[in-house]
Amino acid sequence: MYTFKRSALMALFALVGLLAARPLAQESGDEAKKIQDSINILNALTSAPDDGIPRDLLSKAEAIVVIPSLVKGGFVVGAKHGVGVISARDRESGLWSGPAFVKMTGGSIGWQIGVESVDLVLLVMNRDGIDKLLDDKFTVGGSLSVAAGPVGRSGDAATDAKAGAQILAYSRAKGLFAGATLEGAALHNDDDANRRFYGSKLGMREIVLAAPRKDMSASGTAWNDTLRRLAAR
Repeated sequence: MYTFKRSALMALFALVGLLAARPLAQESGDEAKKIQDSINILNALTSAPDDGIPRDLLSKAEAIVVIPSLVKGGFVVGAKHGVGVISARDRESGLWSGPAFVKMTGGSIGWQIGVESVDLVLLVMNRDGIDKLLDDKFTVGGSLSVAAGPVGRSGDAATDAKAGAQILAYSRAKGLFAGATLEGAALHNDDDANRRFYGSKLGMREIVLAAPRKDMSASGTAWNDTLRRLAAR
Protein backbone atom coordinates (compact mmCIF):
# COMPACT_ATOMS: atom_id res chain seq x y z
CA MET A 1 0.00 0.00 0.00
CA TYR A 2 2.78 2.40 0.92
CA THR A 3 4.64 1.70 -2.33
CA PHE A 4 1.47 2.36 -4.37
CA LYS A 5 0.78 5.66 -2.61
CA ARG A 6 4.40 6.74 -2.99
CA SER A 7 4.38 5.95 -6.72
CA ALA A 8 1.09 7.79 -7.26
CA LEU A 9 2.37 10.80 -5.36
CA MET A 10 5.60 10.91 -7.38
CA ALA A 11 3.61 10.73 -10.62
CA LEU A 12 1.41 13.60 -9.46
CA PHE A 13 4.43 15.75 -8.61
CA ALA A 14 5.95 15.00 -12.02
CA LEU A 15 2.74 16.07 -13.79
CA VAL A 16 2.55 19.31 -11.81
CA GLY A 17 6.19 20.01 -12.64
CA LEU A 18 5.58 19.55 -16.35
CA LEU A 19 2.61 21.91 -16.29
CA ALA A 20 4.50 24.55 -14.36
CA ALA A 21 7.48 24.34 -16.72
CA ARG A 22 5.55 25.06 -19.91
CA PRO A 23 7.19 28.12 -21.51
CA LEU A 24 4.20 29.44 -23.47
CA ALA A 25 0.65 30.47 -22.71
CA GLN A 26 -2.27 28.10 -22.88
CA GLU A 27 -4.09 28.39 -26.16
CA SER A 28 -7.34 29.14 -24.36
CA GLY A 29 -5.85 32.11 -22.49
CA ASP A 30 -6.47 35.81 -22.89
CA GLU A 31 -3.23 36.25 -24.83
CA ALA A 32 -4.21 33.66 -27.44
CA LYS A 33 -7.57 35.42 -27.90
CA LYS A 34 -5.87 38.81 -28.25
CA ILE A 35 -3.61 37.39 -30.96
CA GLN A 36 -6.56 35.86 -32.80
CA ASP A 37 -8.46 39.15 -32.64
CA SER A 38 -5.42 40.91 -34.10
CA ILE A 39 -5.16 38.33 -36.88
CA ASN A 40 -8.83 38.84 -37.73
CA ILE A 41 -8.30 42.60 -37.99
CA LEU A 42 -5.34 42.24 -40.35
CA ASN A 43 -7.22 39.74 -42.49
CA ALA A 44 -10.16 42.13 -42.72
CA LEU A 45 -7.80 44.90 -43.82
CA THR A 46 -6.90 43.00 -46.97
CA SER A 47 -10.25 41.38 -47.76
CA ALA A 48 -11.49 44.55 -49.51
CA PRO A 49 -8.56 45.98 -51.53
CA ASP A 50 -10.44 49.20 -52.39
CA ASP A 51 -11.05 50.06 -48.74
CA GLY A 52 -8.13 48.51 -46.84
CA ILE A 53 -4.47 49.20 -46.23
CA PRO A 54 -2.52 49.22 -49.52
CA ARG A 55 -0.49 46.01 -49.78
CA ASP A 56 2.49 48.09 -50.88
CA LEU A 57 2.55 49.75 -47.46
CA LEU A 58 2.21 46.43 -45.62
CA SER A 59 5.13 45.04 -47.59
CA LYS A 60 7.31 48.03 -46.65
CA ALA A 61 6.35 48.22 -42.97
CA GLU A 62 9.18 47.51 -40.52
CA ALA A 63 6.82 46.83 -37.60
CA ILE A 64 3.09 46.37 -37.10
CA VAL A 65 1.04 47.15 -33.99
CA VAL A 66 -2.56 45.98 -33.61
CA ILE A 67 -4.75 47.12 -30.70
CA PRO A 68 -8.16 45.41 -30.84
CA SER A 69 -11.06 47.23 -29.14
CA LEU A 70 -9.33 50.40 -28.00
CA VAL A 71 -11.90 51.76 -25.54
CA LYS A 72 -12.99 55.38 -25.23
CA GLY A 73 -13.29 56.45 -21.61
CA GLY A 74 -15.39 59.19 -20.09
CA PHE A 75 -17.32 61.93 -21.85
CA VAL A 76 -14.34 63.54 -23.55
CA VAL A 77 -13.30 62.05 -26.90
CA GLY A 78 -10.11 60.14 -26.17
CA ALA A 79 -8.38 56.79 -26.31
CA LYS A 80 -8.13 55.48 -22.78
CA HIS A 81 -7.13 51.85 -22.77
CA GLY A 82 -6.29 49.00 -25.08
CA VAL A 83 -4.12 45.89 -25.15
CA GLY A 84 -2.61 44.46 -28.31
CA VAL A 85 0.49 43.05 -29.98
CA ILE A 86 3.54 44.31 -31.85
CA SER A 87 6.05 42.51 -34.09
CA ALA A 88 9.00 43.80 -36.09
CA ARG A 89 10.71 42.55 -39.21
CA ASP A 90 14.29 41.32 -38.87
CA ARG A 91 16.73 43.54 -40.77
CA GLU A 92 18.63 40.73 -42.46
CA SER A 93 16.30 37.76 -42.84
CA GLY A 94 13.06 39.67 -43.32
CA LEU A 95 11.33 37.32 -40.85
CA TRP A 96 8.89 38.66 -38.27
CA SER A 97 9.51 38.49 -34.53
CA GLY A 98 7.19 36.80 -32.12
CA PRO A 99 4.33 38.91 -30.75
CA ALA A 100 5.04 41.22 -27.83
CA PHE A 101 2.02 42.33 -25.81
CA VAL A 102 1.61 46.06 -25.29
CA LYS A 103 -0.76 48.47 -23.57
CA MET A 104 -1.96 51.78 -24.97
CA THR A 105 -3.37 54.43 -22.66
CA GLY A 106 -4.28 58.11 -22.79
CA GLY A 107 -4.09 60.38 -25.79
CA SER A 108 -6.70 61.26 -28.35
CA ILE A 109 -7.87 59.69 -31.57
CA GLY A 110 -10.26 60.65 -34.35
CA TRP A 111 -13.38 58.91 -33.03
CA GLN A 112 -16.63 58.65 -34.92
CA ILE A 113 -19.82 59.89 -33.27
CA GLY A 114 -21.49 57.16 -31.25
CA VAL A 115 -18.46 54.85 -31.31
CA GLU A 116 -17.17 53.58 -27.96
CA SER A 117 -14.26 51.48 -29.21
CA VAL A 118 -12.10 51.09 -32.32
CA ASP A 119 -9.60 48.60 -33.63
CA LEU A 120 -6.28 50.37 -34.17
CA VAL A 121 -3.45 49.39 -36.52
CA LEU A 122 -0.09 51.19 -36.64
CA LEU A 123 2.45 50.62 -39.41
CA VAL A 124 5.99 51.64 -38.44
CA MET A 125 7.74 52.51 -41.68
CA ASN A 126 11.42 52.76 -40.70
CA ARG A 127 13.96 51.47 -38.19
CA ASP A 128 14.26 54.78 -36.34
CA GLY A 129 10.53 54.58 -35.71
CA ILE A 130 10.94 51.10 -34.22
CA ASP A 131 13.75 52.19 -31.91
CA LYS A 132 11.67 55.08 -30.56
CA LEU A 133 8.48 53.05 -30.31
CA LEU A 134 10.23 50.37 -28.24
CA ASP A 135 11.13 52.86 -25.51
CA ASP A 136 8.83 51.81 -22.67
CA LYS A 137 5.97 54.25 -22.05
CA PHE A 138 6.67 55.93 -25.38
CA THR A 139 4.16 58.65 -26.32
CA VAL A 140 2.88 58.61 -29.90
CA GLY A 141 3.55 61.94 -31.58
CA GLY A 142 6.26 64.40 -30.63
CA SER A 143 9.58 63.09 -31.98
CA LEU A 144 7.82 60.61 -34.28
CA SER A 145 5.69 61.78 -37.18
CA VAL A 146 2.30 60.05 -37.24
CA ALA A 147 -0.14 60.35 -40.12
CA ALA A 148 -3.51 58.92 -41.06
CA GLY A 149 -2.71 56.10 -43.44
CA PRO A 150 -4.19 56.05 -46.96
CA VAL A 151 -6.67 53.32 -47.88
CA GLY A 152 -7.38 51.58 -51.14
CA ARG A 153 -5.29 51.07 -54.23
CA SER A 154 -3.88 54.59 -54.56
CA GLY A 155 -0.16 54.09 -55.14
CA ASP A 156 0.53 57.82 -55.17
CA ALA A 157 -1.17 58.33 -51.81
CA ALA A 158 0.74 55.40 -50.35
CA THR A 159 4.05 56.77 -51.59
CA ASP A 160 3.36 60.26 -50.28
CA ALA A 161 2.29 58.93 -46.88
CA LYS A 162 5.36 56.72 -46.57
CA ALA A 163 7.69 59.60 -47.39
CA GLY A 164 6.09 61.96 -44.89
CA ALA A 165 5.51 59.86 -41.77
CA GLN A 166 7.28 57.29 -39.65
CA ILE A 167 4.03 55.79 -38.39
CA LEU A 168 0.80 55.36 -40.37
CA ALA A 169 -2.35 54.90 -38.27
CA TYR A 170 -5.56 53.10 -39.22
CA SER A 171 -8.78 52.52 -37.30
CA ARG A 172 -11.83 50.31 -37.75
CA ALA A 173 -15.16 51.21 -36.20
CA LYS A 174 -18.46 49.46 -36.93
CA GLY A 175 -16.81 47.51 -39.73
CA LEU A 176 -15.44 50.55 -41.57
CA PHE A 177 -11.70 51.21 -41.98
CA ALA A 178 -10.18 54.65 -42.25
CA GLY A 179 -6.93 56.46 -41.66
CA ALA A 180 -6.73 57.54 -38.02
CA THR A 181 -5.33 60.59 -36.29
CA LEU A 182 -3.53 59.70 -33.08
CA GLU A 183 -1.68 61.95 -30.66
CA GLY A 184 -0.43 61.62 -27.11
CA ALA A 185 -1.18 57.93 -26.57
CA ALA A 186 1.38 56.06 -24.44
CA LEU A 187 2.51 52.64 -25.62
CA HIS A 188 4.28 50.43 -23.09
CA ASN A 189 5.10 46.83 -22.29
CA ASP A 190 2.39 44.55 -20.89
CA ASP A 191 4.60 42.80 -18.35
CA ASP A 192 1.99 40.34 -17.09
CA ALA A 193 0.81 39.22 -20.54
CA ASN A 194 4.36 38.68 -21.84
CA ARG A 195 5.34 36.75 -18.72
CA ARG A 196 2.32 34.48 -19.04
CA PHE A 197 2.85 33.93 -22.76
CA TYR A 198 6.63 33.39 -22.77
CA GLY A 199 7.07 31.97 -19.28
CA SER A 200 9.59 34.63 -18.19
CA LYS A 201 9.84 38.38 -17.71
CA LEU A 202 10.52 39.91 -21.12
CA GLY A 203 10.18 43.46 -22.43
CA MET A 204 9.06 44.65 -25.84
CA ARG A 205 12.59 45.22 -27.03
CA GLU A 206 13.78 41.76 -25.98
CA ILE A 207 10.94 40.08 -27.87
CA VAL A 208 10.63 42.30 -30.93
CA LEU A 209 14.36 42.54 -31.70
CA ALA A 210 15.04 38.83 -31.13
CA ALA A 211 15.08 36.12 -33.78
CA PRO A 212 11.75 34.30 -34.26
CA ARG A 213 11.30 31.63 -31.60
CA LYS A 214 11.24 27.98 -32.62
CA ASP A 215 9.09 26.98 -29.64
CA MET A 216 6.24 29.38 -30.43
CA SER A 217 2.73 28.32 -29.47
CA ALA A 218 0.04 27.68 -32.08
CA SER A 219 -1.39 31.19 -31.69
CA GLY A 220 2.05 32.81 -31.96
CA THR A 221 2.82 30.76 -35.05
CA ALA A 222 -0.51 31.77 -36.61
CA TRP A 223 0.33 35.44 -35.97
CA ASN A 224 3.73 35.10 -37.65
CA ASP A 225 2.22 33.22 -40.59
CA THR A 226 -0.35 36.01 -41.03
CA LEU A 227 2.32 38.71 -41.10
CA ARG A 228 4.46 36.72 -43.51
CA ARG A 229 1.50 36.21 -45.85
CA LEU A 230 0.02 39.72 -45.78
CA ALA A 231 3.24 41.76 -45.60
CA ALA A 232 5.40 39.73 -47.98
CA ARG A 233 8.07 41.74 -49.80
